[in-house]
Amino acid sequence: MAIYRQVAEQARAPELFEACGIPDTLDGRFDSLALHAALMIDRLRREPDGEALAQAFFDAMFRHLDLTLREIGIQDLGVGRRIKIMAEGFHGRALAYREALNDGPTPLAEVLRRNAYGGRPPQDSEFVGRLEAHIRAYVRSLDATPRNGLIK
Repeated sequence: MAIYRQVAEQARAPELFEACGIPDTLDGRFDSLALHAALMIDRLRREPDGEALAQAFFDAMFRHLDLTLREIGIQDLGVGRRIKIMAEGFHGRALAYREALNDGPTPLAEVLRRNAYGGRPPQDSEFVGRLEAHIRAYVRSLDATPRNGLIK
């Protein structure tokens, strides 16, 4: 799915790791992907066939994650368990991001600190501030992009 590949590429942008302090580790990369994917899924859901689009995106993402785990040498029996843990973590993060972006009880910066750093939040709050600015700009960009622009 082209839109998933595009989001995965955006989630691996060097500035996220360099300027925003996300650790360039397996966990950090997953957290960056989960963050960007959750925002794209929320955007896709606003389309008339949004639930189907969002599900197709989610399925493509977890097929890719399954393949990636196998490629890095995770045993077949361990892949399913890890995918389940990743899916549960993704859903929790997606809900936290959605609530924070809709003026929920926890500010976005705090939600990012807890969820976007591979379990190792930075000591320097400037990293989180830059990530928050990046995410707010990404959401504005998604909001302003028509459907055909999303899936090209």
